[in-house]
Amino acid sequence: MSADADRRTVVVTGASAGLGYHAAEQLAAQGHRVVLATRNAERGAAAARSVREHVDHADLVHLHLDLADLDSVHAAVDELGELGPVHALLNNAGVVGSAERQETAQGFELQVGTNHLGHFAWTALALPMLDQDIGRVVHLGSIAHRFATLDRSDPLAVGRYESHRQYARSKLAVMLFGFELAQRLGDAGSNVRSIVAHPGLSLDAAAPPRPAIAPTRREPAWMRAGSGWVAQGKDAGARPLVHAVVGDEVRSGEYWGPGGPLQFAGAPALVPARPRAHDRNAAARLWTASERATGVAFALDALA
Repeated sequence: MSADADRRTVVVTGASAGLGYHAAEQLAAQGHRVVLATRNAERGAAAARSVREHVDHADLVHLHLDLADLDSVHAAVDELGELGPVHALLNNAGVVGSAERQETAQGFELQVGTNHLGHFAWTALALPMLDQDIGRVVHLGSIAHRFATLDRSDPLAVGRYESHRQYARSKLAVMLFGFELAQRLGDAGSNVRSIVAHPGLSLDAAAPPRPAIAPTRREPAWMRAGSGWVAQGKDAGARPLVHAVVGDEVRSGEYWGPGGPLQFAGAPALVPARPRAHDRNAAARLWTASERATGVAFALDALA
């Protein structure tokens, strides 16, 4: 990093494994201060040790955050206020699949409750702490949004539970929220940017080994053979996320992901999302339902 003015403090949720870990390592390697926001202190400490093994002089801080518990979200925001200026939130943490329906501490279905509602409340509460000139919020989207729709009367409704379908719904909700936040920040005259980014088809099995870090989920060894043209490692999947956080040319409301065929793999690029992720009527219904569910509201006018 050429100058202290370019150095950022970035909070990475779910930084103890997978995409979050690799994003944290890459940000630290670029000279940024990284706040490892994890729900498990031991795994967070293991991630910090691993980053330091690969990055000399890594500047790391741990923050306890369990997005499946809104009480933990409130406590984490209080602790965040003691860490000094924050320049970006990388909202990466999430639950990918659950064979049986599970619930958060407040009784929401686990995947939408963690992936969307937890980050919705976290963002609303942490937003005033961001640097109001260059602050960014980056939301982890997914190609899974292509296969999801939300109920018009109740965007948080689950209906018949199917693990992968519910994951897709949670990711469509994340993307609707991220793009809508960009619109509302702009309307409020705020300079804070909201960007959505996704990792394509990224696998632990195809990433460089990090023995101290637990895999995010089991993956057959044969998956490694498909990396490079059908899939890529979690390290490569983290690059669009990191670019969205610190890239010079990134603008609010953009969608970044792998630039290869079907957005499965490749270098970070501006990519299109399905129109359903930009549906402002659906986003408004989701926003209202999310504020009601979490009991947390955005105060965007106060940011300008």
